[in-house]
Amino acid sequence: MAVVKYISVQAMVLLKQIIPTRSTLAHLRFVFSVFLLPVYLFAFSQVDTVKSGTAWLVFFIWHLLAFPASNGYNSYFDKDEDSIALLAKPPEVDISSYYFSIFLEALAFLLGFLVSWQFAFAVLIYGIMSKLYSHPATRLKKYPFISFLTVFIFQGCFIYYTTYAALSGMDLFSHWDIGFIIPGAISSCLIGASYPLTQVYQHDEDSRRGDKTLSIVLGYKGSFIFSGVLFACGIALSYWYWHLAGMLLNFYFFLICAAPIFIFFNYWFYKVGKSTGNANFKNAMRMNFISSGCMLIYFGVLAVFS
Repeated sequence: MAVVKYISVQAMVLLKQIIPTRSTLAHLRFVFSVFLLPVYLFAFSQVDTVKSGTAWLVFFIWHLLAFPASNGYNSYFDKDEDSIALLAKPPEVDISSYYFSIFLEALAFLLGFLVSWQFAFAVLIYGIMSKLYSHPATRLKKYPFISFLTVFIFQGCFIYYTTYAALSGMDLFSHWDIGFIIPGAISSCLIGASYPLTQVYQHDEDSRRGDKTLSIVLGYKGSFIFSGVLFACGIALSYWYWHLAGMLLNFYFFLICAAPIFIFFNYWFYKVGKSTGNANFKNAMRMNFISSGCMLIYFGVLAVFS
């Protein structure tokens, strides 16, 4: 009886820890998943025939389970006191951030099998990489170029390729032609271009924590130049892709949608050149919302009319 009682008590304690608190829900940053939605929409737009049930399930798994779980897990180990993405004053994390993020990842993995075993393991791999990125034992985040490549690959081309394969029902290992590879590269360039700019206002806190981020290595000016070069690569690849497809109107539409991003990027770069105090949370969030909003319009239109 004593053993049964002990097990029951421990089960209740664990259940209580899994139930998300208000702090945990804040750190999941569901809205931040919107910033990654253009990659999903790009993949969706390039698939010839999509089953609506599969499309909604893949969207749900990535954007309402896997991505928020990664945010919560990252926040638990970062324990940020200063502003982070979408949270000007992040609440103190608690143990439910850890357990609930694990629960969401497990649920995402299991639901992935309803799509395909390949997609389920793609979700698992994404979850593993997010843990390697954040956990103190590995903490890829503190290595500037490894952390960049982790985000560049696993939030860019990895999401594109695995989403495309899941939506189309194809074998992920059997379709590696140039028309498949280039969109993934475009996705990575667009994600990678924003990466240093999400860190440019966190130099002090990242340094205190021992994280030598890419933005710290590049400096304020270098972060903007690096982002600009990667975005230019994304534009060049977009031209190449749509030229090969004989659909250059899609490329010109991309340039129109990218114009507000280009304007604010240069304005912000100018302001930071005048004073590094302008490399702040407010401007970083403006950059995020403008770039994400413009890309959502672009890829959303492609998804609807392709």
